[in-house]
Amino acid sequence: MKNQFTLVDRESAEDLQAFLVRAKRLDQEGLVRLRAFGDVLAAYVAPIFSGNLMDSGPTVLGLRTTVLHEQTEVESLVPISAVLDRLARILEEPGWHPKHAAVSLPASERAPWAGISPPRGGWVQTSTISEAALTEIAKNGIAEVADALPEAVGGPIAARIRGDIWGRSIDLVSSLPTGAAFVAAGLGFLTEDEEIGVFEAEGWVRLSSMHGHVLTRAAKTFS
Repeated sequence: MKNQFTLVDRESAEDLQAFLVRAKRLDQEGLVRLRAFGDVLAAYVAPIFSGNLMDSGPTVLGLRTTVLHEQTEVESLVPISAVLDRLARILEEPGWHPKHAAVSLPASERAPWAGISPPRGGWVQTSTISEAALTEIAKNGIAEVADALPEAVGGPIAARIRGDIWGRSIDLVSSLPTGAAFVAAGLGFLTEDEEIGVFEAEGWVRLSSMHGHVLTRAAKTFS
């Protein structure tokens, strides 16, 4: 495996930068899992995640892909801030040439969520949901979390409250967790008036918009 990749053009670098800037806003100390087996780079982030294997809260992944200059193999989990620093240096260079645009990665780290692998195939579209509905669900969830968490509450109690809110289904008939709407909105995946596809496979749910994907296990509760 290589510890670096080269994006195909300046636009791709700016696109990845914008995605990671949004992800860092949702989690200041966040990590990004970078995977490539060919000429496409997949960048996974986890704005909502369980802190350990015993935690019953949801893990919600955001995925954005981008084209690489050449085929390569990358499998690394690194701080979002480290990749942003490297992208900023590349984008400061005038013009664009692959030999000046390689993104070298630091040593890979570990996180509980990085061991969670959504299905690679078998996805079946089950419905669509509007951008307006997802935006409203995200806003309501943010308000509910704020109301349920007094400033003095922290640690495991806060994590449980957030997990209960973000992990439950958006309604009685859907398996889509509320947290998926929050991540889709927070990562900038929603475009006004767009209908977003809802897909399911092996107990997982995926939102797919024109700007990216949100993947999470199916919700099991509604309240």
